[in-house]
Amino acid sequence: MATVEILDLFPHKATYLPGEDATIWVHGHCPGPAPFRGTLRLQVTFLADRVYEVEVDLSLPPGGSERVPVTLPLPPADGRGYGVDGVVTDAGGRVVAWASTAVDVLSRWTMAPRYGFLSDFPPDRADIASTIEGLVRYHINGLQFYDWMYRHEDLLTEQEPYQDPLGRWLSRRTVRAFIEVAHRSNIAAMAYTAIYGASVEFGQAHPDWALYDAQGRVIPFGQDFLSIMNPAPDSPWTDHLMAQFVEAMREMGFDGIHLDQYGDPKVGFDAQGCPVEIAQAFRAFIRRTRERLVAVRAEAAVVFNAVGNWPIEDVAQAPQDFLYVEVWPPHTRYYDLWSLVVNARRLGGGKPVVLAVYIPPSQPHNVRLADAVIFASGGFHIELGEQGRMLADPYFPNHQRVPKGLAGVLRRYYDFAVRYENLLTLETEDVTEEEAGSIAIEGVEVTHEGEQGRVWAMIRQGEGVEVVHLINLVGLPTSEWSKALPAGPSPLEGLRVRRYTDRRPRRVWLASPDATDAQAQPLPHCVDRDERGAYVAFTVPRLDYWDLITIEFAR
Repeated sequence: MATVEILDLFPHKATYLPGEDATIWVHGHCPGPAPFRGTLRLQVTFLADRVYEVEVDLSLPPGGSERVPVTLPLPPADGRGYGVDGVVTDAGGRVVAWASTAVDVLSRWTMAPRYGFLSDFPPDRADIASTIEGLVRYHINGLQFYDWMYRHEDLLTEQEPYQDPLGRWLSRRTVRAFIEVAHRSNIAAMAYTAIYGASVEFGQAHPDWALYDAQGRVIPFGQDFLSIMNPAPDSPWTDHLMAQFVEAMREMGFDGIHLDQYGDPKVGFDAQGCPVEIAQAFRAFIRRTRERLVAVRAEAAVVFNAVGNWPIEDVAQAPQDFLYVEVWPPHTRYYDLWSLVVNARRLGGGKPVVLAVYIPPSQPHNVRLADAVIFASGGFHIELGEQGRMLADPYFPNHQRVPKGLAGVLRRYYDFAVRYENLLTLETEDVTEEEAGSIAIEGVEVTHEGEQGRVWAMIRQGEGVEVVHLINLVGLPTSEWSKALPAGPSPLEGLRVRRYTDRRPRRVWLASPDATDAQAQPLPHCVDRDERGAYVAFTVPRLDYWDLITIEFAR
């Protein structure tokens, strides 16, 4: 019997524009002494439905491996995620290998911002192409270029290379090379900037531009590191930074600006002693940034960091492309991750939400559970970036290596997030609070608030469809993502679930990123009634961390 392995299967771009064909890279290996000749079939699915198949001949040399490109003409519909399942059969028609990936079609990457990061831009960096290809495997479609600039107040310099304020050697050529390679993979490049940070020397040279405390002192950030400038609309600092943004967009080819703040100060005064409403100043600053950027590039993106979820009420409706929340205490529970995403989406009128939650890869169970909660809540998580690394600290260059086992788990989770993005975020909204108490599991306690020792049920609804997420918190010693888990939740089998509803289902199916096969699996179901009312009943075969159950209702 011929043997073959699919070492990898992934698209050549992070996302695709409507009307653009996808190319799927199939990395095959033939370990045997004889060459392999067989057939590769790629099946494209939308949710639980087959869309079409592509079949090609596959030949591999003995003891060797090759990367084979296969073209997939994608349907032109905007805002669609697809599963791609590859099956290899030998000359006798026997299945000898299987692998899967996902693709999506988005007219703007910010519709589903799978945000990543880059932070290392030394001269003559040699792994730029492989770093970007590694991110394509996870479908990362936007990158925050963190601390790429010369100074906070002077983003560009004629020096090459140059040292940043912390003494790191950086290269403008490296930054531009990363942008160019990212663009070839449909990955957007966002320039990190600080909305009010400037060097102490700059602050001393421009005292009228600074922000002051109640005692009339310039507000510092860090020990002699930065001075806080006045971000109000009429401040000369605002005009100065807008000009820097425009220059960076034109000279470097960035696709937008990522605006950072530090969470404090929340109050301040201008040089004349007049109070500055900082939250309102932020909102106006975002609006001004948008106006300046779209004059340079119509599709330019703007995003602002609501540190500690502040001031989300003031900035959610500002003209930014998605909402970004850096998570800090007291938001230390898994429930808080759900709450931050759902609340921000509601405040922002349905804008996508990205959470910056810093969990080191040495805590793989926390990472996996946090991603399950964030994705099930309709959000996204900035965590992946530099090659084989992930965020573990708010200073991005302190990234840490991702162990091989966790890397494989995250591949499945990110494939899953793309394959089912229409149910996770694009076409549904959370109704967990409104439907609390409508899920019952025989012999298992159900929570709608993420309490440990229970199964957490979240509910999302769209047109003619309902999604029930089951998150397993059974056997966990804590419900806080900030406390290291020694092990994952206790696996559960044969869960007899009732969803109380008067609506009649057309079909019920299940999918999970914890399974080796992410394809939709039909669930037999029945409709009945008890003292609580009408319900749909079905049995979930197994729950490890996260299961997604979809109930399609009769129209």
